Amino acid sequence: MLSSNEIQKIIPHRYPFLLVDRIIELEPGKKAVGIKCVSANEMHFMGHFPREHVMPGVLIIEALAQVGAVALLSVPENQGKIAYFGGIKEAKFKHKVVPGDVLRLETELTRAKGSIGMGTAVAYVGDKVACTAELMFVLGGKDAH
Repeated sequence: MLSSNEIQKIIPHRYPFLLVDRIIELEPGKKAVGIKCVSANEMHFMGHFPREHVMPGVLIIEALAQVGAVALLSVPENQGKIAYFGGIKEAKFKHKVVPGDVLRLETELTRAKGSIGMGTAVAYVGDKVACTAELMFVLGGKDAH
């Protein structure tokens, strides 16, 4: 299990853009499972939407990508590098995410060739699938964090 402070030692994201509160399962180079506790205090809820708070789908995808980056960058040869977002395929949003929800974010790395990797990602609220996607990662040079 990794705390938010430990996550920040692996990926460069910081407030307000660190979207993973905890990593509860980690197989370096293969899979990670993270938790995001959704709160009405988050800045995006000021405008999305003021009368009915809904977490933007793009932020759910970003949270899944951050979990995948933790799995990818936990491999010793990738430590200190940056995992850039390379692409999204087949993203589907099936259940809205609102304040008070706990998102379980699962990203499994499925293919890698050189500096490019692919992963399948699923976000859950309880036992309901909120989002699915196939994500592409591109490894870059050393991080300055």
